[in-house]
Amino acid sequence: MAEAPNESKGAADFASEAISYLDTLYRGALRLTRDPAQAEDLVQDTYVRALRYQHSYRIGTNMKAWLFAIMRNLFWDRFKGRRGENVSLDGDGEFGLYDTLKDETAKPESEVLDSLAASEVVRAVEQLAELHREVVLLVDVEGFSYKDAAEVMGVPIGTVMSRLHRARQALQKSLWEYAQESGIVHGESG
Repeated sequence: MAEAPNESKGAADFASEAISYLDTLYRGALRLTRDPAQAEDLVQDTYVRALRYQHSYRIGTNMKAWLFAIMRNLFWDRFKGRRGENVSLDGDGEFGLYDTLKDETAKPESEVLDSLAASEVVRAVEQLAELHREVVLLVDVEGFSYKDAAEVMGVPIGTVMSRLHRARQALQKSLWEYAQESGIVHGESG
């Protein structure tokens, strides 16, 4: 029996919208796996699963978040065995960039960050604990709202906010140390 015209159009619309996120999903998969071949496999498996379960997709919801949730679940199932890393949620306390400046003539934060090499920023993000890196990539890189990131990660919004805060503190500390070593800023961290 042939599909009704509106069902066929719905499937075509679904596929068209889903495929529009291919590049975004690949970038996300590459950040998760850190391996191009594994990232390609992860994206392919994500689309296979999305097509298989497209009946569960609610029209009008965020397709990008839905696809990222599928990809994240596949990643944890296949690459991490759902174990995750032991992530300390205890911070070193407040670490404000300006709190560490001893020199009143120090450059504003934006000038400091503009001076940092992009490769150093990428390195700092890659050194984050897995759960912290994931939230930074979703919120700060991919532009997900806290609500959508929470949905993708399967955690409460407060957990997203907490992990993001801790991740940003770690990034700030790492990049501050790099800026000092590179002579971009002067002063000692406190």
